[in-house]
Amino acid sequence: MMLDFLAENNLCGQAILRIVSCGNAIIAELLRLSEFIPAVFRLKDRADQQKYGDIIFDFSYFKGPELWESKLEAKPELQDLDEEFRENNIEIVTRFYLAFQSVHKYIVDLNRYLDDLNEGVYIQHTLETVLLNEDGKQLLCEALYLYGVMLLVIDQKIEGEVRERMLVSYYRYSAARSSADSNMDDICKLLRSTGYSSQPGAKRPPNYPESYFQRVPINESFINMVIGRLRSDDIYNQVSAYPLPEHRSTALANQAAMLYVILYFEPSILHTHQAKMREIVDKYFPDNWVISIYMGITVNLADAWEPYKAAKTALNNTLDLSNVREQASRYATVGERVRAQVQQFLKEGYLREEMVLDNIPKLLNCLRDCNVSIRWLMLHTADLACDSNNKRLRQIKDQILTDSRYNPKILFQLLLDTAQFEFILKEMFKQMLSEKQAKWEHYKKEGSERMTELADVFSGVKPLTRVEKNENLQAWFREISKQILSLNYDDSTAAGRKTVQLIQALEEVQEFHQLESNLQVCQFLADTRKFLHQMIRTINIKEEVLITMQIVGDLSFAWQLIDSFTSIMQESIRVNPSMVTKLRATFLKLASALDLPLLRINQANSPDLLSVSQYYSGELVSYVRKVLQIIPESMFTSLLKIIKLQTHDIIEVPTRLDKDKLRDYAQLGPRYEVAKLTHAISIFTEGILMMKTTLVGIIKVDPKQLLEDGIRKELVKRVAFALHRGLIFNPRAKPSELMPKLKELGATMDGFHRSFEYIQDYVNIYGLKIWQEEVSRIINYNVEQECNNFLRTKIQDWQSMYQSTHIPIPKFTPVDESVTFIGRLCREILRITDPKMTCHIDQLNTWYDMKTHQEVTSSRLFSEIQTTLGTFGLNGLDRLLCFMIVKELQNFLSMFQKIILRDRTVQDTLKTLMNAVSPLKSIVANSNKIYFSAIAKTQKIWTAYLEAIMKVGQMQILRQQIANELNYSCRFDSKHLAAALENLNKALLADIEAHYQDPSLPYPKEDNTLLYEITAYLEAAGIHNPLNKIYITTKRLPYFPVVNFLFLIAQLPKLQYNKNLGMVCRKPADPVDWPPLVLGLLTLLKQFHSRYTEQFLALIGQFIRSTVEQCTSQKIPEMPADVVGALLFLEDYVRYTKLPRRVAEAHVPNFIFDEFRTAL
Repeated sequence: MMLDFLAENNLCGQAILRIVSCGNAIIAELLRLSEFIPAVFRLKDRADQQKYGDIIFDFSYFKGPELWESKLEAKPELQDLDEEFRENNIEIVTRFYLAFQSVHKYIVDLNRYLDDLNEGVYIQHTLETVLLNEDGKQLLCEALYLYGVMLLVIDQKIEGEVRERMLVSYYRYSAARSSADSNMDDICKLLRSTGYSSQPGAKRPPNYPESYFQRVPINESFINMVIGRLRSDDIYNQVSAYPLPEHRSTALANQAAMLYVILYFEPSILHTHQAKMREIVDKYFPDNWVISIYMGITVNLADAWEPYKAAKTALNNTLDLSNVREQASRYATVGERVRAQVQQFLKEGYLREEMVLDNIPKLLNCLRDCNVSIRWLMLHTADLACDSNNKRLRQIKDQILTDSRYNPKILFQLLLDTAQFEFILKEMFKQMLSEKQAKWEHYKKEGSERMTELADVFSGVKPLTRVEKNENLQAWFREISKQILSLNYDDSTAAGRKTVQLIQALEEVQEFHQLESNLQVCQFLADTRKFLHQMIRTINIKEEVLITMQIVGDLSFAWQLIDSFTSIMQESIRVNPSMVTKLRATFLKLASALDLPLLRINQANSPDLLSVSQYYSGELVSYVRKVLQIIPESMFTSLLKIIKLQTHDIIEVPTRLDKDKLRDYAQLGPRYEVAKLTHAISIFTEGILMMKTTLVGIIKVDPKQLLEDGIRKELVKRVAFALHRGLIFNPRAKPSELMPKLKELGATMDGFHRSFEYIQDYVNIYGLKIWQEEVSRIINYNVEQECNNFLRTKIQDWQSMYQSTHIPIPKFTPVDESVTFIGRLCREILRITDPKMTCHIDQLNTWYDMKTHQEVTSSRLFSEIQTTLGTFGLNGLDRLLCFMIVKELQNFLSMFQKIILRDRTVQDTLKTLMNAVSPLKSIVANSNKIYFSAIAKTQKIWTAYLEAIMKVGQMQILRQQIANELNYSCRFDSKHLAAALENLNKALLADIEAHYQDPSLPYPKEDNTLLYEITAYLEAAGIHNPLNKIYITTKRLPYFPVVNFLFLIAQLPKLQYNKNLGMVCRKPADPVDWPPLVLGLLTLLKQFHSRYTEQFLALIGQFIRSTVEQCTSQKIPEMPADVVGALLFLEDYVRYTKLPRRVAEAHVPNFIFDEFRTAL
């Protein structure tokens, strides 16, 4: 039973295996989450501190939660911010909390397992017996080590303050905290801030990390027994893979890392046990002091053991400058020797099968030397492991750099060659192993047949020149043939011994029977010996060699260090793109690092296998992408030169030209330059495509996809930057910079577009498809980020459907109140078409300056945006305007509440007016006095009212212009789409109307997305009327129609009628613009029940009738200006809403309209 500790039916083994597997998964989740810490929790900049400082707390909150909460409740705006913050962050905070909880659960589970072992729950197992078992010993050591690693990773990746703030936020926002099984207190105790900071130059807190490791007590004797095992045994049997004594510390490196972490659970050894520490250092750290503890997290013992007396003293021998010098020069010599060896092995045709099989030990020794020296040099020269503020560490590092004649390029070359050499050897071995038995049987058959043939020769039957009959030899060769056939593949040892004897016998027979004289017989004997030799070689191909290569070639220590070689890799790719094929072997060597965390997860058949391997493989693939990104970057650098040549230097060749001009148009110089650049680009892409489809971890990397993603990434980077830089406006510029900037940006975008089109065939990608997908993604993402300002629940980057990890859209720091370029463009348009400064002439679709009467801008602006930003740009602008209109309308409603419904005097005035004018069908006597006294009493509220209404109107005009431009370009560029959409729209509306008249007819169900989807299409094609849109949901508002009516007649005196232009402003000093006024009122009324509109129109009709009635008593009746304005309002109202004329005629008699028209 003790033998198979990991068997499925061994509960004791399975329990600890599950714990260890879970530990590896937790570390992966912590590493994954550390990249998604919301920036606000760091409270780095002033803005965040001012905004969120009052709602994000650290653990000081727990001293008096009621106090903090009462502070919040006192300020409604803080409560609102708190609620919004909760909605936006609860998901990610919960994910962090679950990760923290799993760390606590892990140690609780481990402690429970140890208690169960001690109490005899697993009948034949005790702690001692488990530690005697090979697997048991490994798992117990790993379980404790992984807990230590978890704590170190948390402190390194998620700072203490951030953890506290997240835990408090979770505690405040989550419902689960009150449940009885929640162990919030314990988690908070375990993870409260340690005062450690991973920033360079930060001081280490006292008693760190041992006090942190002791927050949850763990069985003392267990810790001591584990340390004892790690001190004395080679628990992973690694030494067999490294027979040379000078490789011992490398062989035990994994175990040394475990010991390093676990010693912090028993710090007294580090402080006072001189003898133990000396033993540990002599065994594990005689020649190395920078170690990798887990997936490339490096630690420098000279720094880490500084506070511990015994540890520091023990390490002094190793850190003695003479020892440092000796190690450095030793590795330098080894490095130079193996570099020459490996380059020799890698020469074309050198590694043949026989050569490999005869020299297995030599090749493996070379591999060991390569890997050991790469490991030592990479770790001990790493910047990560050396704090530049520490004088002693700096001194040691400088010593190494000089004595090892360190050159990162040469070290990297050695790594490349070693990886390539390993890769070729592994592939050869796998091939040989798979063909081993078949080849053996083939050689056996050949040898035995040769012997049978020789027997036939000596029988005298076969006519072979001048061979006399010899029955003895005939019988002997027959016997040998049988012996060869009887060799058994499965019993390799016996077969090997027998084969050696047969070879000796064949050599002897040749000498004793004077068979040398006959060349053909000799040849037969030599062939048979060769086949027997091959059989011995073949039987020696063992799986062990592959396993040793796997152990020796481990590169997990460089999981993070490799990044320091990125620039060297990229430089070498730029100089020689075919370098990528060599890099492939290095990436595969790095992928072997995944075996470390995945081994136990796999053994435990844990469902975490997929997510953990996905995480590490994803990290590695991202790194591969990062390295190879140099190819698209270099391509684009060449592309920019091509764009320049094509746009500025090369002249278009006309359809007809005189032959004496031919030389001028030939322009051989620039054309040669373009050809050269194009060739360079195609060479680059060839480089990346030579890297065959590779499985990195569990992710399949297709080089064609890599190249396309790389090109997309570079395109996105450059286009996003061009858009960001191209649309920054100076609000003080006169005239506005809008049109020139748009034209300039249009030219830049056109250059990108043209060059992309030009290059697509040389790179074999779909240029237009990529261009449209990426540009639309950039614009949509920026619109989404801009609209976040108007949303409570913001769309975070990781939730955005437009943002991607592999092809990220860069974010730029805002230049003004707008977050992105689309916001700046929108606000600039709103600024120059401001109704207080400009006057919009509807018939011309143009805005003029009120004072100077100069044209400010016209509908050409929108065609310019269409050319520069395409349909997505206009569509995005439209969406942003929608959000702004909603915001304005909401502001308007709160203003209405404040200045009208909370003001007694205004309400009394409105009440008096309503009494005076009812019923609405009648004519008001003494109307002028009644109306004007009401206006005079409410004078103070109209300024804010006017501004709100005009803003909405202005945005509606812009939305109409955008819809117009979109529709126009849609009919031009895709007439079939436009026609199909219009017809589908009409058909749908007809069906819906029919359903309302007869409910038995069909109607799209709740879950049917048809209406929602077609709306998006219609808006993109400009087939919609912004004026009919409902922007906000409203409640009933008292006095709403009468306030709007009063507002309108209060504005009429500021306007006058002009035959050519319609209603225009009287005095530029008191600006009112008619179209935004009408459209603003119309939009506002559209948000409410239609009976409000009815009442509003009735009030206007009554005003017109009463005023006309009053003025007919004069001698020469003339229509007052206000009546003209009111009638014009009704006409425009009917025209914009596309309602029948009778809506207006219901309130004003026909003859007044006719009279008004003739008067005009």
